[in-house]
Amino acid sequence: MANRFEQNPILTTRDIRPSHPGLVVECVLNPGVFSFENKTWLLLRVAERPVQKEGLISFPVMQEDGSLKVLEFDKNDPDLNLSDARLIHYKNTTYLTTISHLRLVCSDDGIHFHEPEGGRPTKIFGQGALETFGIEDCRVSLIDGVYHLTYTQVSENGVGVGLMRTRNWNFFQREGMILPPHNKDCSLFEEKIGGRYFCLHRPSGLDLGGNFIWIASSHDLVHWGGHHCILQTRPGMWDCARVGAGAAPIKTAAGWLEIYHGANFDNRYCLGAVLLDLEDPTKVLARSREPLFEPAADYEKVGFFGNVVFTNGHLVKGDEVTMYYGASDEVICGATLSIESILSGLKVSSNYV
Repeated sequence: MANRFEQNPILTTRDIRPSHPGLVVECVLNPGVFSFENKTWLLLRVAERPVQKEGLISFPVMQEDGSLKVLEFDKNDPDLNLSDARLIHYKNTTYLTTISHLRLVCSDDGIHFHEPEGGRPTKIFGQGALETFGIEDCRVSLIDGVYHLTYTQVSENGVGVGLMRTRNWNFFQREGMILPPHNKDCSLFEEKIGGRYFCLHRPSGLDLGGNFIWIASSHDLVHWGGHHCILQTRPGMWDCARVGAGAAPIKTAAGWLEIYHGANFDNRYCLGAVLLDLEDPTKVLARSREPLFEPAADYEKVGFFGNVVFTNGHLVKGDEVTMYYGASDEVICGATLSIESILSGLKVSSNYV
């Protein structure tokens, strides 16, 4: 159903320069995608950490003044838990092994990307107390001529959703946190429905509930209400542990088509699709029973965190979706899909939501 780019992976850690001296780019992943000035642009998540020393584990934390502080622990410390490549658990505190920022790259052909020159800022860093552990996984939605960036804000206070807006990619208006912890995977619909804006988001239940997809509405894209849980995990299936929205839903004659990610309890991430009602997107019309796209190539199965395909960005032209995705939490890849083919597959499983 999906055709991978022959050139995959199209971006690796070797293609991106570190943002600060002494840091190493560990991962390049999960780009937001948009068209601007007749080019294809990716807003990459770049994850970095210091050069590691023998017997030690070190990682950076951003201070509120924008400077980086490096924390360092002995790997043999009995209070240190390094069982997850993405996290460091020390006593009662959890840190990230890397710190992420957003990086702009562009392309004339949608395959070969580079950082633009000529004065445009290409790096967007976390700011303030709610982004000291970095900013991640940005979705880009074009609404009324304005690019809206929804992204994950990470700090010791938790994980929430931030919003920035720009018209020209030179100046950004930061709106702060629009959905408080614990929340992420926020994707904006690119037009109003019944006079209101809508978004998909993923709050996480700690004891009750779970990692489900919710929908909410707003008059101004900042203040959100009317929350509904529309997509839950499915026991025993490929998306049994967590689900989360991808890029902006695609408007089709059949409904709003959303490509979402799902994971099982072995942390294997695949992609599926869900179809929402055009007039009332709180209603689920159909959902993938089998994965639409799953880790199969070596670069998707082996890496910083293997067996992962994750998308939060695409471009749509007619029936074709050009999807950019992160693989194994380490590299950027591309694939094309047919909207008609996706919808045909959903019809088969439309009674299985």
